Amino acid sequence: MHSDAKKFLSAIAAATLTAVVAVPQAALAQPADHLVSPSDLTSAAVNASHARQQNLETLNGFLSSAQARQAIESAHMNPHQVTNAVAGLSDAEVAQLAARASNAQKDFAAGTIDNHDLLLIIVAIAALILIIVAVH
Repeated sequence: MHSDAKKFLSAIAAATLTAVVAVPQAALAQPADHLVSPSDLTSAAVNASHARQQNLETLNGFLSSAQARQAIESAHMNPHQVTNAVAGLSDAEVAQLAARASNAQKDFAAGTIDNHDLLLIIVAIAALILIIVAVH
């Protein structure tokens, strides 16, 4: 009788293992409400790409102005090298530098800073770009 109980328990264990292996895990899994949907990921990626593009346009517009080119050249830097280096910056670095460039342009237009101060800001931003790219 003892061997009949062993056979019975072995048969139940085998049936249980077969059922566990045969049933797909997705059927047993509960829906996860905390996961991000693919449409949300796509939307976030599009928004990040759009924000980066706007920041690049702001920064490149600032660096391509006649004053910026003159200031960069007066600091013995290559304006093309500075402009090309912008593409190698991270999203956060581009956003930070674009904000600085935008603020400098607004301050200059409002008359809070003069031409000399703007030139110093341009040289500082250009140097910062080159340093960041060199460190990467």
